Amino acid sequence: MEESRPLSFREDVRSLLFRLLLAVVSEREPNMAEVLSGRVSLDALASEQRIAALQATGIWFQLIAIANELLAMRSRRELEQMGGADEVVGSFSNVMSEIAAGGYPAEQIQATLDDLCVGPTMTAHPTEAKRVTVLEIHRRIYRKLTELEQQRWAPRERERLIDDLKSEIELLWMTGELRLERPSVEREIAWGLHFFREVIFEATPKLYDSVEEALARHYPEYDLRVPSFMRYASWIGGDRDGNPNVTARTTAYALNECRQAIIGWYVQQVRRLVTVLSVSAKVVDLPEAFTKALGQALHRSGNASEIVARNPNEPLRQFAAAMLDRLEAMRGEASAKPYARSDALLADLRELEDVLVQIGGKQIAKRFVRPLRQQVETFGFRTVSLDIRQNSTVVNRVLAELFKLADPAGAPAPDTPQWTSRIRAALNSGEQLEVDRLALSEEAQELLDLFDVIRKASAGPNDGGIGAFILSMTRSSDDLLAVYLLAQYSGLATAMDGSGTVALRVVPLFETIADLRAAPDILDQLFSVSIVRRSVRDFGNRQEVMLGYSDSNKDGGFLASNWELNKAQRRIAALGRKRKVKISFFHGRGGSVSRGGAPTGRAIAAQPAGTVGGAMRVTEQGEVVSSKFANRGTGHYQLEILAASVFAHSVKSPNEAELKDNPEFSEALEALTGMSQASYSGLINEPGFIDYFNQASPVEELSLLKIGSRPARRFGCRDISDLRAIPWVFAWSQNRHLLTNWYGIGSALNSFVNVRGDAGLELLRQMFERSRFFRLIVDEVDKGLYQTDMEIGALYAGLVQDCQASDRIYRKIAAEFALTRKMIAQVNGGAKLSERFPAFKRHFDRIRPQMDSIHRLQVQLLREVRAQDGAAAKSNRAVTALLLSINCISAGLGWTG
Repeated sequence: MEESRPLSFREDVRSLLFRLLLAVVSEREPNMAEVLSGRVSLDALASEQRIAALQATGIWFQLIAIANELLAMRSRRELEQMGGADEVVGSFSNVMSEIAAGGYPAEQIQATLDDLCVGPTMTAHPTEAKRVTVLEIHRRIYRKLTELEQQRWAPRERERLIDDLKSEIELLWMTGELRLERPSVEREIAWGLHFFREVIFEATPKLYDSVEEALARHYPEYDLRVPSFMRYASWIGGDRDGNPNVTARTTAYALNECRQAIIGWYVQQVRRLVTVLSVSAKVVDLPEAFTKALGQALHRSGNASEIVARNPNEPLRQFAAAMLDRLEAMRGEASAKPYARSDALLADLRELEDVLVQIGGKQIAKRFVRPLRQQVETFGFRTVSLDIRQNSTVVNRVLAELFKLADPAGAPAPDTPQWTSRIRAALNSGEQLEVDRLALSEEAQELLDLFDVIRKASAGPNDGGIGAFILSMTRSSDDLLAVYLLAQYSGLATAMDGSGTVALRVVPLFETIADLRAAPDILDQLFSVSIVRRSVRDFGNRQEVMLGYSDSNKDGGFLASNWELNKAQRRIAALGRKRKVKISFFHGRGGSVSRGGAPTGRAIAAQPAGTVGGAMRVTEQGEVVSSKFANRGTGHYQLEILAASVFAHSVKSPNEAELKDNPEFSEALEALTGMSQASYSGLINEPGFIDYFNQASPVEELSLLKIGSRPARRFGCRDISDLRAIPWVFAWSQNRHLLTNWYGIGSALNSFVNVRGDAGLELLRQMFERSRFFRLIVDEVDKGLYQTDMEIGALYAGLVQDCQASDRIYRKIAAEFALTRKMIAQVNGGAKLSERFPAFKRHFDRIRPQMDSIHRLQVQLLREVRAQDGAAAKSNRAVTALLLSINCISAGLGWTG
């Protein structure tokens, strides 16, 4: 029996988990205790012991992450207990205290709240290495730990809780974390909805409560309204860019599953209302207007007599029961008149809320009815708006095929003046194109089938079930107009003569450095087209623009990517003001820093002044989703820090000196970017570099780790340009080069100081102190360098067959690493890497020895697997061990790609 005592804080939680894991492992694999304790290195084990050792280490890393999440939650609670809610950094109370202290008037606060629109967008990129089954065990472990925090248990009760916790760890050991097969899109859809059912549905009204409480605390004399400003979206089942597994059928399936998920949630909540709203007409006099509304509700239920008989003299319960029948009718489980749209359900909830307030039950309304009303305002009958994403290459190919079929002799080729004229003329005239679909390629049929799904869903009851059509690799206004034209051909135009609009939000995704630079001109040309201007006005005169952090990093390196993204936002926002179109940005961030995964609050606070304007979307990808939304307390905080950061930037940024354009700083960043990009390009264009990347990392073996439905490459080519940015980052993190975090920055800083001397260094230090953007760059590079290990990297370099090329490229990377360390220390004044981030440093120092031994073992495993023949190697123990090592390293770093 484990020792029974209350948990104190940080080390007690970890030591308890370690003791329990050690007990579990010792019962099954006695000799693994020495591995877990660090007395034996993984790479020193016999081959038959490696799988168990990696499994034990991987579970330990997972338990550390759970403990860290629990401890972070507890730290926030203690801060609030000691200093009040204002002390919790990133919370609405914290943000509102700063805003109130800054003298911002209540009118501006209300206007910003009214415009606020925050859109977390779930994606199923191939970055989630954990199975849902494992995530559910993690959640149960987290909840057991929260129970153990409480002091009320008797020793015997505490022992039972510890036994329960141990059984969950045993179950984690026996479950196994490797997927047996790659997940289908349908399973990915279920994975995404899991987080809504378990956390997000419930956390969202609590988020609105947090805003209301902050307003009451800091603007008590004003009656400020809190609208339901969260707008969730998803790519799961809609993102078909390079993923042949996502079809029109799976998109229709995703729309229906999302609809059924939220209807099922509403059924549960209204059943609760039926249970609790026991208000008696014999005790309380009800307004005549409600009595009339009740009669109408009972009539629509088609079951009035039974409802009344079941709930005599309980009119509120009767009203809720009538609502329940209508919701169940939407699932075919009742004969009532189903709700056609969520507005009707919303009206009924407001009726209930109002009558409770009128009869003196305001607190009852706030507790039981208002959260559901806010959920309906937020989620409608859709759960999420499902974005559709496709590559511009595919869209243009299909449109060219349609033109060719309609006019074999006169069809223009893409990227020609004739193509531009043809598209614009068709849009201006409202042209409809009738073709025999059976004569089209499978690709063209599939895309047109997708537009049929979009049309039917847009006309149906899902109120906003279809989100935006995201066009990846947008390189011209013609690319975007091709989407408009295909939508017009598919019946999404509101008029047949070119005078109407297209009922589809078309959103460009600018990904490469060149495309980011061209973005303002592309949008300016787009806004010159009449049907586009009218369509944008129909969507609130707002044009969304998506920015890609991943491909721009792969294209130009970390500094060039971030600076070009910053400039693009400022230039696009300026174009919006010129064109009198509101611009909102959709940030395609990932889990790692290389893909934009900096801390949420700091990342948003560093956006250029005036570019947020109350509206922002961000992708929540792969392991980021499970780390943020697996547990309710963490989920609420993550939503709050996102929304509060968007709100704070919208209010404060025009007046913040750290965000204002400083010509001297901009000129310096322009110079640094050019030098950094040149250095980075010199590396990736180095002869033999592609072979080095493929052989000195497990990038090719990643396909064996069944972590997503998407292939690692868009079109199946073997060069870097076709490789998705996610496995690009994944591979460089696995071999501890992590060069996507920092490469080129050392050379840029060094050249800048060499040219400008002491004055240049002083300018860089001023930028670090006074530019929020530059300071974030330097800080994230600092942390990336701390996790990089070139001695470990040398082991991976030894896997490259061309020893001469390997030595040359490795030395180039190692030299840049040393230079970057030196220059970062000069800029930020740090004696050692990451000394400004003690919690980050402490966590990584704790796991570094185990991480290093896993890397050494992984190099051995890569040699063994690559030496084996073909298909026979895919199922042996060396491959299993290799995949477990990949999972372990991902768990240790906290991201996959």
